[in-house]
Amino acid sequence: MEWTRETLKQLIEEKLNGSHFIVVSNREPFIHKKTLEGVKCMIPASGVTMALDPVLRASGGTWIAHGSGDADRQVVDEKNKVRVPPEDPKYSLRRIWLNKAEETGYYYGFSNETLWPLCHIVYNKPTFEEADWLHYKAVNEKFAKTIIDEVAGQKAFVFIQDYHLALLPKLLREANPEIKSALFWHIPWPNPEAFRINPWKEEILNGMLGADLLGFHIHYHTDNFLSTVDQTLEVRADRVSSSVVSGGRETLVRPFPISVDFDQIQKDASSPDIPEQIERIKKEYNLTAQFIGIGTDRIDYTKGILERFRAIDKFLEKYPEYLGKFTFLQAGVLSRIHIKKYKELNDEINAVVEQINWKYSSDSWQPIVMLRRHFSPKELIVLYRMADICVVSSLHDGMNLVAKEFVAATDPKKGMLILSRFTGSARELTDAVLINPYASDSFAEKIKTALEMPPEEKEKRNLKMKEMIAESNIYKWAGKIIQALLRLA
Repeated sequence: MEWTRETLKQLIEEKLNGSHFIVVSNREPFIHKKTLEGVKCMIPASGVTMALDPVLRASGGTWIAHGSGDADRQVVDEKNKVRVPPEDPKYSLRRIWLNKAEETGYYYGFSNETLWPLCHIVYNKPTFEEADWLHYKAVNEKFAKTIIDEVAGQKAFVFIQDYHLALLPKLLREANPEIKSALFWHIPWPNPEAFRINPWKEEILNGMLGADLLGFHIHYHTDNFLSTVDQTLEVRADRVSSSVVSGGRETLVRPFPISVDFDQIQKDASSPDIPEQIERIKKEYNLTAQFIGIGTDRIDYTKGILERFRAIDKFLEKYPEYLGKFTFLQAGVLSRIHIKKYKELNDEINAVVEQINWKYSSDSWQPIVMLRRHFSPKELIVLYRMADICVVSSLHDGMNLVAKEFVAATDPKKGMLILSRFTGSARELTDAVLINPYASDSFAEKIKTALEMPPEEKEKRNLKMKEMIAESNIYKWAGKIIQALLRLA
């Protein structure tokens, strides 16, 4: 079937039979912040929330998440709920409040200093602090209590997002066995040898296996998970059926490659004011070069930003004819700056950018422009339409939706995606210019290849990738997961 917002909405209305549809994540889809003009509603820099928002707009229901905005409490009702999006409310956002100790231990500590590096395997050593683990358990329990209150004895389908909430499925099953739940793991799942160093590995795995359905981006991650379970727990992990039987209940383990709202991106990319917006950005940041490259990542050590800049350095060194003709615009917000590793990364990025710009700059041109500010989804579309190349150089990534957003938005005869082989997206976007971000000399050559690719070849490659994304869009991803849950029900 052709998956659209309407077909997903129809599926949910016809098949859920009045069951409450609940999405749960750490990050909220809308943040309310105090500004000089009053309270402002913003969309956070999060691939997960940007991907899921269209699903909730189509399906209704409730999204439960941590309320992190400094004005979030001002806009909620007595049940900590607010209708969103503000301009055309389609669903309810219910917020959970965390104190500083909980946020530090659960989010910055266990989620992002333990599970994040443990799962990504980019040679950054994870830490294992018992205090962080205890906060992680407590916050998962707080989410569980809120969900049980929201369900209020109704039939419910609960769609849990990511590594922040690994214990939640088991907690829900113990509290209400009638709840059907799916957990989608948005980051890679490592091999058993990497995961075994986690002191709380059994609790994490048992927590996840409380779900009726576990989703990962690609088969490789499902295989790693099944191997990890098989080598860690006394349960039956069946490779043929891709499922685990634990405590007399079966958990299906399946790959569901996440995607984007292709039609909406295409619509935004076709807006008649795009050329005007491109000229405004070029003027604002003095982008006078003939060729423009972009990167739009969070500042994170898994994204390969330093490797990207080193490849640009080698590219300009080997091909000086591009001096003054090529500028790379790196747009992305600071991330998890309370964590030491991220502070060090930010400092190192500053030093590398300064070094490269000093090495090559002229009075009127510099090779790298670094913008650490939030870009709205529509502003990102303008960047994608402006770019000759988009570089996604992740050292390890579950999927990476920047790659799909760029392909969906770009002018097929102009833009070209340079994509790390170590992303889930590389398994689908095979017509991109694929790279190993660790191999800087080859990486530099691929930058030249992408810039000099004939328009007809770009168009051929881009149209194939656009067709794939249009067919396998965000509604298909959500629909396939919901269909799998319905079959279990």
